[in-house]
Amino acid sequence: VQLQASGGGLVQAGGSLRLSCVASGRTIRYNMGWFRQAPGQGRVFVAAIAWTGDSTYYADSVKGRFTISRDDAKKMVYLQMNSLKPEDTAVYFCAASGSHYYPYEWHYYGQGTQVTVSS
Repeated sequence: VQLQASGGGLVQAGGSLRLSCVASGRTIRYNMGWFRQAPGQGRVFVAAIAWTGDSTYYADSVKGRFTISRDDAKKMVYLQMNSLKPEDTAVYFCAASGSHYYPYEWHYYGQGTQVTVSS
């Protein structure tokens, strides 16, 4: 599975961005997720969506502001980010998991996209 994220950019606090991730290869029945890594910090979980599309999971820091979704026909995963804060500034990565149950073990990560939120 190969993953490529896009859609990052510079936005003012309170603004919105939508990240996209295109998957290639065998992607059937993969749970999908988003992670982020701020400068000098480790990669942390942001959101996940089950391969069925009927379950979603979020880090507490983004609940109510971010929404993950998927379009399997297009092999795409999205992260709609609203009410952005400066602390959301990070490189965002999409990921894929073949695990059966949550919490997922993540097997693939893609290249990231930079999100910068100015105050």
